[in-house]
Amino acid sequence: MEGASYARMPRVKIRELKDDYAKFELRDTDASMANALRRVMIAEVPTIAIDLVEIEVNSSVLNDEFIAHRLGLIPLTSERAMSTRFYVTANACDGDGQCEFCSVEFHLRVKYFSDPAATDSSENRGVIIVKLRRGQELRLRAIARKGIGKDHAKWSPAATVTFMYEPEIHINEDLMETLTLEEKREWVDSSPTRVFDIDPVTLQAMMVDSEAYSYDDEVIKKAEAMGKPGLVEIIAKQDSFIFTVESTGAITASQLVLNAIEILKQKLDAVRLSEDTVEADDQFGELGAHMRGG
Repeated sequence: MEGASYARMPRVKIRELKDDYAKFELRDTDASMANALRRVMIAEVPTIAIDLVEIEVNSSVLNDEFIAHRLGLIPLTSERAMSTRFYVTANACDGDGQCEFCSVEFHLRVKYFSDPAATDSSENRGVIIVKLRRGQELRLRAIARKGIGKDHAKWSPAATVTFMYEPEIHINEDLMETLTLEEKREWVDSSPTRVFDIDPVTLQAMMVDSEAYSYDDEVIKKAEAMGKPGLVEIIAKQDSFIFTVESTGAITASQLVLNAIEILKQKLDAVRLSEDTVEADDQFGELGAHMRGG
C-alpha cells in the first residue's frame, strides 16, 4: 500500500546487569539485525589497547616479544574511546600515533629486591605481566592507541557475545496423562539440560526453564520413540532473542551494548546516504573511513 511503512521498532528488556555481564531480550526484529548487533559488539566497538612497546631493560624469564604481547592483551579502561581519535587520522601528530589526542603513554619501572617468599598473595593485585626473581628488572615505555577488534583481538571489548531464539514450549497434557510415572521420568531425563521436571505434588511433567533448551530435539525424539509423537511442541520465536554479553573489563557490559547500537545506527545511516564517500565522510568522519580501511 502506497505510503505504508514496514519499519520495525525493536524493544529491549534488561534481565540482568552487572559491570561485566548483561542479559537482555531483543524483540520485534529479525535474526539479521540480532546478528549484526552481535558482530558489532565483538569487532567494531573501539577500545584503547597497548600497541607499541619500547623495552629498555628486561632481565626477566620472558623475552621482549612475549611481554609486549601480554601488555597488548591487558584490558585498559576505555569509556572515552568512542570520542578519541584513531591515530591514522590524528592531525596533531601527523598520524604517527604518539600525540595526546590519539594515544596514552605508560611507563613501567620495577626491580625486585625482596625475598620471593614474601610475595603478595592478594587476589586484587591486578593482571600479572611477569614474575620477577630477586635482582631481575623490567623497564619499558608503552603507547596505547584506539582500535577495533576487526583489526586485532586486543581491541575487542567483548569476552563473549551470544544470542539464542527464545523458545516457546507447549506440552500436550492429554498425551502426558497416558504415560506412567516411570515413562514421564524417562522423558524428562532425556533432555540434556534441565528444561522439565516432575511436580512432586501432581506427579505431572512440568516446564522448569524454557531457556535452558538448547534446540537438541532430544525430548521430541524420545516422545516419538515412546510412540507419543506430538507430546511436546517447541517453536523458536523468529522475532525474539535472548542476548548474553560479557565484557573484558575495558568498558562495562551496558556501555558495550549502547556503543554497539550507536555504531550500528551510524552504519545504517551511511547506507541511506548517496554513494558519494566524501558526503559520508563528512557525516561519520574517521570511524567510517577506518571501517573502510581508508
